[in-house]
Amino acid sequence: MAKPKFITDRAELEKLAPMLKAPILRQVFVCNGKSCSQVGSAEVKAEFERILESKGIRQGKESKGRNPMGSILLNDCGSIGFCSIGVAVMVHPDGVLYGQVQADDVAEIVEQHLENGIVVERLALMKLPNG
Repeated sequence: MAKPKFITDRAELEKLAPMLKAPILRQVFVCNGKSCSQVGSAEVKAEFERILESKGIRQGKESKGRNPMGSILLNDCGSIGFCSIGVAVMVHPDGVLYGQVQADDVAEIVEQHLENGIVVERLALMKLPNG
């Protein structure tokens, strides 16, 4: 296996990964582990996709209905550790872990937390200390 080329030129990096120029504020991880999948993680992620894309704040390729200069990254992830009380959602860099999230809760998380920086306390199970 060939060793990957390490790129040091910032302009070349930005050409290959345009997201480097995006004003990203937060990254949202929706658990798609076995337990969360059984209680609706696909619906929760789909609702995040729908709302973030309709507001034009989901970072990504325009050809996929996203905004190259969007401020929110949306990702799947494996288990966050709340398997018995999923669906789990993690918001970084805020260090907030939400549990028991349903698709109906997503609009509130987007409006309150992602857009206004206010944690949705009724769903927040943990707040990790900021480094």
